[in-house]
Amino acid sequence: MEKRIAVVGIIIENKDSVEKLNSLLHEYGEYIVGRMGLPYRERNISIVSLAVDASQDIISTMTGKIGNIDGISVKAAYSNKIYDD
Repeated sequence: MEKRIAVVGIIIENKDSVEKLNSLLHEYGEYIVGRMGLPYRERNISIVSLAVDASQDIISTMTGKIGNIDGISVKAAYSNKIYDD
């Protein structure tokens, strides 16, 4: 299976959606290499960044599901290198 490294940026504008997001991230936990969350209290948002190691299909599916959660925006940036596992 071809895998890629990606950085996923998530902006949370609706605090009521955090539980759904955390549940979804738990489902994809085996692919998440690292996670950093930053509360930006002045703007009343939170910013989460993920380092992910998975196939492009898995990353796209995960980010698509995240993007469907109310009040959450998401974008992924992929590395150019492809790993065969």
